[in-house]
Amino acid sequence: MEYKGLPVAALVFSFALILPTLHSAYGDVSYSISEEIKRGTVIGNIAKDLGLDVSRLSVRKARIDIEGNSKRYCDINLSKGDLVVADRIDREALCGKKASCVLKLELVLENPLELHRISLHIQDVNDNSPQFRDVSIEMEISESVEKGTRFSIEEAHDADIGQNAVQTYNLQKNDNFILVVDNSKVELVLEDKLDREKQHRINLLLTALDGGSPRRSGTVVIHVTVLDANDNAPVFSQAVYKASLPENSPLDTLVVSVSAHDADDGLNGEVTYDFGHVSEDEKIFTIDRRKGEIRLIGAIDYEEASSFELRVKAKDGLGLTSYSKVIIDVTDVNDNAPKIFLKSLNSAIPENVPPGTEVGIINVQDRDSGNNGQVRCSIQQNVPFKLVPSIKNYYSLMTTGELDRELVSDYNITITATDEGSPPLSSSKSVHLSVADVNDNPPVFEEQFYSAYVTENNKPGSTLCSVTARDLDWRQNGTVVYSLLSGEVNGAPVSSYLSINGDTGVIHAVRSFDYEQFRSFKVHVMARDNGSPPLSSNVTVSVFITDVNDNTPQILYPSPEGNSFMTELVPKAAHGGSIVSKVIAVDTDSGQNAWLSYHIVKSTDPGLFTIGLHSGEIRTQRDISQSDSMKQDIIVSVNDNGQPPLSATCVMHLVISDNLAEVPELKDMSRDDNNSKLTSYLIIALVSVSTFFLTFIIVILGVRFCRGRKPRLLFDGTVAIPSAYLPPNYAEVDGTGTLRSTYNYDAYLTTGSRTSDFKFVRSYNDNTLPADQTLRKTPTDFADAFGDFEESLGNTEPRISDLI
Repeated sequence: MEYKGLPVAALVFSFALILPTLHSAYGDVSYSISEEIKRGTVIGNIAKDLGLDVSRLSVRKARIDIEGNSKRYCDINLSKGDLVVADRIDREALCGKKASCVLKLELVLENPLELHRISLHIQDVNDNSPQFRDVSIEMEISESVEKGTRFSIEEAHDADIGQNAVQTYNLQKNDNFILVVDNSKVELVLEDKLDREKQHRINLLLTALDGGSPRRSGTVVIHVTVLDANDNAPVFSQAVYKASLPENSPLDTLVVSVSAHDADDGLNGEVTYDFGHVSEDEKIFTIDRRKGEIRLIGAIDYEEASSFELRVKAKDGLGLTSYSKVIIDVTDVNDNAPKIFLKSLNSAIPENVPPGTEVGIINVQDRDSGNNGQVRCSIQQNVPFKLVPSIKNYYSLMTTGELDRELVSDYNITITATDEGSPPLSSSKSVHLSVADVNDNPPVFEEQFYSAYVTENNKPGSTLCSVTARDLDWRQNGTVVYSLLSGEVNGAPVSSYLSINGDTGVIHAVRSFDYEQFRSFKVHVMARDNGSPPLSSNVTVSVFITDVNDNTPQILYPSPEGNSFMTELVPKAAHGGSIVSKVIAVDTDSGQNAWLSYHIVKSTDPGLFTIGLHSGEIRTQRDISQSDSMKQDIIVSVNDNGQPPLSATCVMHLVISDNLAEVPELKDMSRDDNNSKLTSYLIIALVSVSTFFLTFIIVILGVRFCRGRKPRLLFDGTVAIPSAYLPPNYAEVDGTGTLRSTYNYDAYLTTGSRTSDFKFVRSYNDNTLPADQTLRKTPTDFADAFGDFEESLGNTEPRISDLI
């Protein structure tokens, strides 16, 4: 027998694997799919449906998040933009008996932050068969029961819903009972009176069928025992019992009491209670079989199940039953602290990002409901970051100021989420952020300028100094490389003088330096980092060359021995302290290396002459006597003050005489000269010049004599130091005064000179012996004549001071 108690009995309802019902509203989409579809099945092209650029899904870190569930049922194919199934989807596990089962998904994109809600409607498939609570049902019915009496049967349970749930019941054909189904209430109706004497036990097969395709069924065997007189079934005081229970209630909490009354007496009126169809709720609740008290024996969680529906059965002593429904609502308690999830985080933030840059996305979830689920988020105040509410429970972590890695390279940010429950619950999460280096600091030299001192004649490759620059940046941005800037020193490239170690900054000499060529020069050193683009700074390095005593004194006058033959004439009447000559020398070194001192090494008469220690002036120590040798040779040593000291020597030839004619042996002296030919040429030249000059003087003297004036003895001139005595490119060094111009010397020529090659000098000092005191001829004869001649030549006198 088949009884069709529902209007949808004959419908055949089949689902495709995917029912892509798409709704676009306010950036949200909805898809409809069947449960239990295979992993990897494409649900839809989410990128196309939302108008997103597929090529930027990876760049924007597109991902699928599921609200309130850590299990990932779906994922996105970043290369195609498809929404695919990632795990088994069981509608019964997700939604139970709810008519509508919707899985809430979120598509999150970054740069900028974008959130799209996806509703995934899970359609039921017929994957569960109807199931009775027991394999068999025992019933005891009195044979006195009248026709039409109804006996309640516990209905079958099917985890599926809608058309896939239980649709019809079939009762095996028999002589006594028919099946009546009304609003899911299943009853056996007695159609023919029972006769215990004919049949004391009847077995009935009841089949429950769902409406799926293919149809599934479940069966139960009803064993009816025919008894005598039990006329009344238990009756519940309420058809539906309702109770409210806070979540996390302690075990053994009384939820609700049910009661049923049986009008019979004795055993027939004794009522016992039990739960109805098969349900997992029996593990959470228990019922007292005698009292009807329903108590809590398991943990209940509002977030897992907000309500329970129980089927309670009342049975009398002889097996008559009735049913009632108990609905238990679970109330929420603030028992869940907010949870903080880092959805995106740039762990390394460039230090040059502008304020307001998004560096992370935070999602906060609280499983509680109402105010208990309202969450506010905050971070500490001493960091240049802030949380900005974005979409729903999302927050953007943004910079509030400029970052400087050189000041702070790492930040530990504590994010605190607090709900609005009573009392409020909170949770914290630490986020570590590193500031990535940007090449924003040029190298800085430790000193504003550098000085290097090197002695001349240094070895090539010797170290002069070291420059050091610091760069506050990190790694390659802080690696400093040194180099010399191009330039010239004395017309030559800098690189021909110096080199620098690019890693250490040590400066080396490429060549040997000569103080006498140049004393100092400047170069520019550049320190450059390896950043992109590189930064650099320059510094000036001054190189000072210090003098070394590497030059011997050079004697300008008299000529060094062997180069020339010169003789000084000393008047016989010279007094002690009179200047008779001077040694002139220079030293191209500087400082104390150029301080010269003069010493008489050897002389014909050691007690007759002395020389100024620093002036080089040769003076008489005493008055000249008749016993002194006419020819005096003095060997003079000129020493500098260096370490070790260097020296040069010269020979000064002096002749003590008032008249050159008195010195016949001078010719012999000239013959002894090593260079006799040169001397002969000089003598011939001097004789010619002297003859011409004497002739000219005689003419002048005659003219002056005729005028009746008093002639003067002699005319004065200046000793002309040959240019060969001066060293080439000689220049005064540091004002050391090695070549002094304190004294001016005049040359005197005698009228009776045989060779015209001999000279003597006089100083303008007071201690110098005047020439007019040594050579005297009738002063009155020549005074006037020489006076006018001296006047005419006085402005054209060449002097040693002019050369110096």
